[in-house]
Amino acid sequence: MKVTIDVDCIPAEARAFMGLPDVSPLNEHPVGEVQKRLSANINMLAPDELLKNGMALGAGAQEQFRNLMTAATTAGMSKKS
Repeated sequence: MKVTIDVDCIPAEARAFMGLPDVSPLNEHPVGEVQKRLSANINMLAPDELLKNGMALGAGAQEQFRNLMTAATTAGMSKKS
């Protein structure tokens, strides 16, 4: 025999029904910190800023990759001699 019970409630109601503590005040502090930091750095999410930062990383990464390949080929050639 199988019995299924469906309960339609929100998570807060389920926690109260099960006797679990209300942890929403503990959650409010981290969420408030994230909102404060996001508000302080909202200009970094502008499309032109994202593109500028991405292009700077791309050029730097390309230069680093070239240096890595140059060092690897130089090291490989010196081992063969």
